[in-house]
Amino acid sequence: MKLKRIFMSAALLAGCLFASAQEPQAAVKTTEAFVPHWYVQGQIGGQYTLGEVAFGDLLSGNVQVGAGYNFTPVWGLRFSLNAWQSKGGSDLNYLGLGVKTWKYKYIAPTLDVTCDLTNWILGYKANRVCNFGLLAGLGLNFAWDNDEAIALRDEIANQEVATGVTAPVEHQMTKWWDGSTTRVVGRFGAYLDFNVSRRVALGLETNCNMLADSYNSKDARNADWYFNALVGIKVRLGKLAATPAQPIVVEKIVEKPVEKIVEKIVEVEKPVQVQDPMRRDIFFTLRGSDISRTEMAKLEDVANYLKKYPNAKVSVTGYADRGTGNPQINVGYARKRAEAVTDALTNKFGISSSRISVDSKGDTVQPYDKNDLNRVTICIAQ
Repeated sequence: MKLKRIFMSAALLAGCLFASAQEPQAAVKTTEAFVPHWYVQGQIGGQYTLGEVAFGDLLSGNVQVGAGYNFTPVWGLRFSLNAWQSKGGSDLNYLGLGVKTWKYKYIAPTLDVTCDLTNWILGYKANRVCNFGLLAGLGLNFAWDNDEAIALRDEIANQEVATGVTAPVEHQMTKWWDGSTTRVVGRFGAYLDFNVSRRVALGLETNCNMLADSYNSKDARNADWYFNALVGIKVRLGKLAATPAQPIVVEKIVEKPVEKIVEKIVEVEKPVQVQDPMRRDIFFTLRGSDISRTEMAKLEDVANYLKKYPNAKVSVTGYADRGTGNPQINVGYARKRAEAVTDALTNKFGISSSRISVDSKGDTVQPYDKNDLNRVTICIAQ
């Protein structure tokens, strides 16, 4: 029942924190792209080791230091060292020993995968106030100094002899350990970073850690758990953002009039009709490839140009913004946007596909300084 309450409280806290991380789409938009970077962090807080006695009897201090690398705005890896002490407890009133607790020290290096849900759902923003994410990892727990558990094991055995009462298996400390011991530990949790500046963030983290049943020296026939709640500071290192490439400049091409000379009579032919290139930028919504009514009017301009000049052709190039998603996902968005424009030209406006060349740049090229404007397909007819 205690474990259920803990998980429900953690879920409620995570929901509140995520709601606070939501920002309206009308917020100030960044003009900078994400750059992979390292960070270091230090944290301090408390630990609750799951057990059968009162909640307060199983609380102890906890510290954690770590270093990580954010590969994308969403995904990263972190190496952390979590340490201090854990506790165990048993209600031994039936033996006349009262409620007993014992403590033991540990250090647990863990490799965690981090996922920034705020950037995943809302897109990357260089100046966002807070970010909410999840983490999951695997590591080792090195524990030692278990003398209190060993002493209690002997006390229980002596009391059984004195009273004639046999303690159940889970109270006999049958999985006691001496010296030091090593166990695999699995972890999952959540974090919330409040960005004081682009480089410094104050953070909250909760994580749940699962180990083998022998961690607290008792045979409970299920996994042992401890839960950490931490506050701390994160410092980001190195270059954090880059300015996207400048817009593509289309060079204007003008044909010169052609003169025709016949024997002694010089006759100037009528100038060839000047055909200026036309460029129209068709913009799309976040993760979208549907053409709005406003953007369709621009595409109609391109179609009218192609009908006016039968020899003209059009290049259609799709793009995606670098600040949202990742390069693999953005390739698909850019391609779909280019295909949507091509389909409209052929099926809605009757332009032959032989007059259309299609390309997709993904997020490798950013035509605009403003991140959101790079959700675009650029049409150049000439």
